[in-house]
Amino acid sequence: MFRQRVLQGGFSCSVEQWNMASWCVRAVRQSYSLVASPVLIRVSPRLLCTATQQKNGHGSDEEAEKPEQSAAEKLLVEEKAQLEEELKEMTEKYKRALADTENLRTRSQKMIEDAKLYGIQGFCKDLLEVADILEKATESVPKEEVTSQNPHLKNLYDGLVMTEVQIQKVFTKHGLVKLNPDGQKFDPYEHEALFQAPVEGKEPGTVAVVTKVGYKLHGRTLRPALVGVAKAP
Repeated sequence: MFRQRVLQGGFSCSVEQWNMASWCVRAVRQSYSLVASPVLIRVSPRLLCTATQQKNGHGSDEEAEKPEQSAAEKLLVEEKAQLEEELKEMTEKYKRALADTENLRTRSQKMIEDAKLYGIQGFCKDLLEVADILEKATESVPKEEVTSQNPHLKNLYDGLVMTEVQIQKVFTKHGLVKLNPDGQKFDPYEHEALFQAPVEGKEPGTVAVVTKVGYKLHGRTLRPALVGVAKAP
């Protein structure tokens, strides 16, 4: 096949190659003219507007959903605040219940201990009269008569003294202590004043005479001492 060489731009090529190159150049020009045509230019803004409208419409939907989401979040926040307030209230009630229970337990324990300590209070009061009689009996016996020459009286007196000592030991064992406040300062919680009188050698406000001794049970005054109080002349 005859091939003709053509000189183009300093280069040599065949006719077939030249025709192919020309066809490619025309195709590129047509494509360029198609892209730059006024029709596409007129259509392109419409497409852009449509895309913009679609985008704006999507944004409007999102903006429309935002108030609904905000209302739901607000409702959740209110419910959370209400639940926290209820939890706080229940916690306070629980703490108060615990405190009341602890106070009740403490009071009950104190009552039990007091019952153990002071349960014999009535019994001790009855025995105090016996102790008073024994004390009066030993004090009424003349000391000069208690001799070996009078053995019956001496034995009786010794028996009374021993009984009095033993009953005081029993009192002390159970927390019952005698109060003999002679010469002490008058205490209204432990003494009961029967009278006031000036007494020589006694300071005003002190116990001058003890007519009946008192007793305390575990630190609590069971019976106040009956006394006479000295006052200023």
